[in-house]
Amino acid sequence: MRTWMSAPWVALSLTLTLPLTAAGQPADASRPRATLPAFETEAELQAFLAPLAEARREMLEAQRRREEEARRAAEAQRKRDEAARQAWEQANPGKPYPPPPPPPPPAPLMAAAPIAESVQVTGSKVGSITNNQTAGVDEGGIVKLHGQHLVVLRRGRLFTVDVSARTLKAVSSIDAQAPGLPPYGTWIDEMLIAGDTIAVIGYSYARGGTEVGLFHIDDAGQLSYRSTLHLRSADYYSARNYASRLVGQQLIFYTPMPLTPWRDLADQLPAFRRWSGDAKAPFERIGLATRLYRHGETPDRQRGITLHTVVSCDLSAAEPSCQATGVFGPASRVFYVSANAVYVLTAPHAPAGQAAPHASLYRLPLDGAPPQVLGVAGRPIDQFSFLEADGHLNLLLRDNGRGGDGMWQAEFNGASQGLSLLRVPLTDFSGGDAQAAPERYRALPPLSKDNCSLQNRFIGSHLLYGSGCAWRPAKAGTDAAVNVVAYATPKQPVAQLALDHGADRLEAMGGDAVVIGSKGNELVFSALALRDGRPALAGRYVQAQASQGETRSHGFFYQALGEHEGLIGLPLRSGGEAGYQQLAKGSTSLLYLRNDHLRMTPVGQLAAQPPGGDDRCRISCVDWYGNARPIFLGDRVFALMGYELVEGRVLRRAGQDRLVEMRRVNFQPGR
Repeated sequence: MRTWMSAPWVALSLTLTLPLTAAGQPADASRPRATLPAFETEAELQAFLAPLAEARREMLEAQRRREEEARRAAEAQRKRDEAARQAWEQANPGKPYPPPPPPPPPAPLMAAAPIAESVQVTGSKVGSITNNQTAGVDEGGIVKLHGQHLVVLRRGRLFTVDVSARTLKAVSSIDAQAPGLPPYGTWIDEMLIAGDTIAVIGYSYARGGTEVGLFHIDDAGQLSYRSTLHLRSADYYSARNYASRLVGQQLIFYTPMPLTPWRDLADQLPAFRRWSGDAKAPFERIGLATRLYRHGETPDRQRGITLHTVVSCDLSAAEPSCQATGVFGPASRVFYVSANAVYVLTAPHAPAGQAAPHASLYRLPLDGAPPQVLGVAGRPIDQFSFLEADGHLNLLLRDNGRGGDGMWQAEFNGASQGLSLLRVPLTDFSGGDAQAAPERYRALPPLSKDNCSLQNRFIGSHLLYGSGCAWRPAKAGTDAAVNVVAYATPKQPVAQLALDHGADRLEAMGGDAVVIGSKGNELVFSALALRDGRPALAGRYVQAQASQGETRSHGFFYQALGEHEGLIGLPLRSGGEAGYQQLAKGSTSLLYLRNDHLRMTPVGQLAAQPPGGDDRCRISCVDWYGNARPIFLGDRVFALMGYELVEGRVLRRAGQDRLVEMRRVNFQPGR
C-alpha cells in the first residue's frame, strides 16, 4: 500500500516573461521586488536546523542510556542466574540444573522513516495527446506520441506501437527500469518524452526515493536503456495530481521532504545520484543552502519541518543533471505548475474544532529567480483550483480544507461551505509577511447539494465547481449542482445550475464545457454553454448501465473539429461501479460522442477483449494512474485499454455517425 510522504523540487533554466501589474501591463523591471531570504552559508542552514539536530542527539543519548541500562540489567541477571545455579548444585548434587527462561528481547532500535528520491524530466513536444491543465506544460502520463509511434507505459514496461497510415503494429518493449535493479517496493507511474529521450518516473520504497529512468527511442520505434537518476525524496503520490511536468526540455518535479530528528539531517536534504548498480553509492547534494529559503516557520523538535522542493533536470544534455530549490514550511500542500512558475500552498495543522490558520502561498519562478510568498485565508481543493493568467493568480479556496491533495485527500474533501475566489496580481507576492488584501477575495455561494467530494476547473473565462461521488459506488437518485463564476468580472452574478446527476468531472469542450457524472447506473453528459456571458445547461446524453472507467483528468480527451464541433472520448465500466475500482479493473470500452453546437450524440464505442494469459508482471503491477485513454491523431480515433490499442473510423452519413473498428493490436508480453 502506498503511504503519504513527501519529496524535493527543481529550479529551471527557462525564460520568464516580465511580471504584470494588476492592470495587465508589464511591471517596471527596474523596480526591485522583495523575495524570500535564502541562507547565506551552510553554517546558517545548520543553525536553523539545530533544534532537529539537538533533538536527534538527545534521542540517540537516551537510546544509548537505555542500551547501557539493558546491558547492566543483563549482567545483574547473569550473576543472579550463576548464584542460583551454584545454590542448586550444592542442594541437588548430581542432578542437571534446569535452564533459566529466555531473557526478554532487547528494545528495538529507533526506526527511521524511509526518505525517497525524486526527479523530474522534461521533453520536447511532438504533439500532445494528453488532457493537460495548462497549455505548454505537459504532464506525466501513461501514453505519449513520438513521431509515428505511440509509447505506452504499462505495468513496469515500455511499449511502442507503429500507428503510421493503415498500420497498427507492436514494435518494441523494454523493462522500464535499469537492468538488474531489484523491482521490489517500487512503483513506476508516469513518463514524459523530450526529443528522443523518454523519462520514466517512479518511486522506490526499497531505495527511498524517486527514480527517473532515461530511455532512447529512435525513428523506427526501437527502445534502449540509457541511465537512471535518483533523487532523494518522499512519496509524491496523489489520486488527482501528477508528479512530473515538462516545460521545454526541463523536467520539473515537486515533492515535499519532511525533515525529522529520526534520521541524520545530512541524509534528508535534496540530493542526486546516477545509478551505478551500488545501492550504497553516495548522493550529491543539490539543495545547497543558498537555494533554500525560509519564511517564518521554524523546526519543531517533535513534528520536524517540511522542505518543499522543486527539482529541475535538463533532458537536453547527454548526461542530464538536476538542480533543486526549496522552501521550509508545514507538511500540508497543494501544488500547481504554470508556464512561468510552480505554486505551492502550505498550511499549519489546525486541531479539530479550531479555525484554520492562514496558509502560505509560495511562487517559485521557473527561471530560477528567488521565490515569493503571499498569505491567504483558506485552502485549495487540488491543482485545478489554480489559474495563472493575465498577470494574475486566480485561486478557489475553502475554509475547511485539511491535508492538501496528497494520496487520497482530494477524494474525501468535504462540503462546499465557506468558498471564496482569490484573484491577485502577481505583483502582490513579496518576500515578507504580506497577506492578500480583503478586497482580493470574493465570497462564493455553496453548492445547493454536496456529494462526497468537490470538483473544480477553470475553463475559458469561467471557474466551475460542483460535487460528485465518482470515487465511491454510484447512488440511485444522486443529484448535485454546478456553479459558474466569471472570475475576472466580480459584478457578474454566479450562475447556480441544478443537475439531476453528480458533477464527477468538469472538462473544457472548446469554448464551452461538459459536466459528467453518475445518476444511479447511468452516466450523464450535460453540455454547458459559456460563451455568451449567460451560462446555461444545454444538450445532454445519457449512457445506460455505465460509469466512468477512469476518474483522473487524463482519462478524458476532447478533439476540436471546429469552433463549435468536436469529439469526446471517455473510458467506461459497468454502471454503478466505484471509481476506486480503476486500480484493479480495466475499462470495458471507450465511448465517443460528437458535440455539435452543444448537442451531444453517440458516435460509438471501441470495446476491450477479455484479458488472457500471464503477462509476467514483476514491478508496479497496480494501475495507480489507470490503463485506458482515448487518443485522437488527426482524423483517426484510437482506444488504449490495458495491453490493447484499437483503431476506429468515424463514418458520417446523413448527419448520423457510426464508429467502425478498423484494426487492433495486443502487445501483452507472451502473446
